[in-house]
Amino acid sequence: MADDLGTRTSEFIGRLTGALGPKGVSTDPAEIEPHISDWRGRWKGSTPVLVKPATTEEVSKAMTLCAAYGFAVNPQGGNSGMVNGSVPQGEVLISLKRMNKVREVDTLNDAMTLEAGVILTRAQEIADENGKLFPLSLGAQGVAMIGGLISTNAGGVGVLRYGMMRDLVLGIEAVLPDGRIWNGLRALRKDNTGYDLKHLFIGAEGTLGIVTAATLKLFAKPAVKETAWAVVDSPAKAVELLQIAKTATGGAVTGFEIVPKLALELVFKHIPDTRDPLPSTAAWRVLIELSLPREEGARGLMEALLSDAIEKGVVADATICESEAQKAMVWKIRESIAVAERAHGKALKHDVSVPVSRVAEFMERGAELARAVAPGVDIIAFGHVGDGNIHFNVVPPAGVDQDAFVGKEGLKVSEAIHDLIASLNGSISAEHGIGRLKRDELAWRKSPVEMDMMRAVKKALDPDGRMNPGRVL
Repeated sequence: MADDLGTRTSEFIGRLTGALGPKGVSTDPAEIEPHISDWRGRWKGSTPVLVKPATTEEVSKAMTLCAAYGFAVNPQGGNSGMVNGSVPQGEVLISLKRMNKVREVDTLNDAMTLEAGVILTRAQEIADENGKLFPLSLGAQGVAMIGGLISTNAGGVGVLRYGMMRDLVLGIEAVLPDGRIWNGLRALRKDNTGYDLKHLFIGAEGTLGIVTAATLKLFAKPAVKETAWAVVDSPAKAVELLQIAKTATGGAVTGFEIVPKLALELVFKHIPDTRDPLPSTAAWRVLIELSLPREEGARGLMEALLSDAIEKGVVADATICESEAQKAMVWKIRESIAVAERAHGKALKHDVSVPVSRVAEFMERGAELARAVAPGVDIIAFGHVGDGNIHFNVVPPAGVDQDAFVGKEGLKVSEAIHDLIASLNGSISAEHGIGRLKRDELAWRKSPVEMDMMRAVKKALDPDGRMNPGRVL
């Protein structure tokens, strides 16, 4: 059997090379190596071959051959995921890196069509070069690609105003497991012609097909962004401040991030060229960003809402950024938390969401639960208060085996946190997805009806179960 598999694999790779050319296929271990582990170094995988298509037609050819030979497929973008969804476990690895063309920018329709391998920072630049804004922004934007962002329904710091990736996609092009190409690149805001099939692929983590291109929404660029850094005593005060800011600005709040003091300390310790914008012994900070259509009155608006919040006892102190350099600094602090945590050591990660009205309750009760289950732990809870998405990370006590803690020893902590999330009508995955990491838990957290519907969709589009097997379902 091993010889038969080896012969079949060799024949398959030979036909792939003939179809895509030598640039499109690699079995070189040195070239494959960066693709078979995740960026945090937690998971290691393997693949018999790295496929590097340059066009949708080449993706189709590769998928047709995979179907003919019965090989499972692992699609990969920037490999910046957090849930072990893009690391191959023996599947044929199809990287979309070479598919990085700009197909169209239509400024009158506020839309652009990009291929799946375009990196997020480049997408932002393309929009900016055309006098527009593509609002998706997140920590991995220098490596994350459009296809992967769609497949994981990425969130980031602008969800409060602009929504998740799902809200930014007008249409997609995808290659199905049997190699057929579906061109759904419709740049329409209104299209009421039956099932909206693009939404099946958004957030599916490559389990239904491979997204090869997408038509994305563009927005008017704000004339000015006002950014402030506020000191608050508790998450409850942060939620109050959010309501004050939204009311005062008529919905112009585009960023609203909570940062605990411990996270600040780690950033200042591990990230060069960072400093505290407003030193204080208080436990929490909030980063506020307003995006406004006119410069006139913008600073006064921020000053007024902060003054109101201070007068009401919601904010203890605050500072408004006076320059672009200061704005960049506070955002660098926020975006560097994950990197600083990694430098500090391993931790149990929880990417969860609850209704905004219950954020404070979750953060307070979650910390109590974690410390009750695992005495001595530290809590680093930070993130997107504006949309209810909190990254609730539990740091093991000093001297504890970190690998063991984030493995089996931490299961009771995570189970307690996720039970709390369920009681608050929340989600165990807000923006990172399911992957392999949360697949088993998803199966019993969701209702049997939901799981049956998801499995029915999977069976209809991928009857042989070859697309990213072992992820999500």
